[in-house]
Formats: sequence, C-alpha cells, structure tokens
Amino acid sequence: MQVFVRDNNVEQALRVLKKKMQREGVFREMKRRRFYEKPSEQAAREKSEAVRRCRKAARKKAIFDGSIPVSFPKISSVQIRAMRQNQRIIRLDVCDPPSVCNVCR
Repeated sequence: MQVFVRDNNVEQALRVLKKKMQREGVFREMKRRRFYEKPSEQAAREKSEAVRRCRKAARKKAIFDGSIPVSFPKISSVQIRAMRQNQRIIRLDVCDPPSVCNVCR
C-alpha cells in the first residue's frame, strides 16, 4: 500500500492511508487476529459471512428487479412538523398510520 505526501501535508496523507486500510479490511483483520480463533470458530464465522453476503446480493437483485419495493426510513409526524417549520422541505406525503394507506407501505 502506497500513499504520496503532497506539499508536506502529512495529515492528508494519513487520512488517505486510513481510508485505504479501511477499504482493504486491515483494521478488521487486526481486530480479528488479536486473539486465537479455533478452526471450527473460523469456519462458522466464514460461513455466516458468506450467508450474509448472499442474502445482501439477493436483496439487492430483488430490489433491482422490482419484486421488493425500496424501503425508506420511517419519519414520524413530529419530525415532519419540525422539518416543515425549518422549511427544509415544502411537502412530504407520509401518512401517520401506514397500515391504512396503500401508497406508504
């Protein structure tokens, strides 16, 4: 892994290095290797990670195909009122009881 220091800006180079290490999974690997992991525990962990990746890929594919609707974060009526008062949004069509409305499900 290589990071160039430009204009003697070491802080920026450190930030870039940390970001690269985070993307490569170096920190996760260091944390995992802090203690000994039995081979059976390692196999179980790797299997659960593979299942998680597979489920995530299937969920993304289903959303892309349109068989699963895209879910948006739930916003309460208090948050809507606060946003309207701050004029961050003009109008937000969200029903308070989402079980009643077919659009907001």
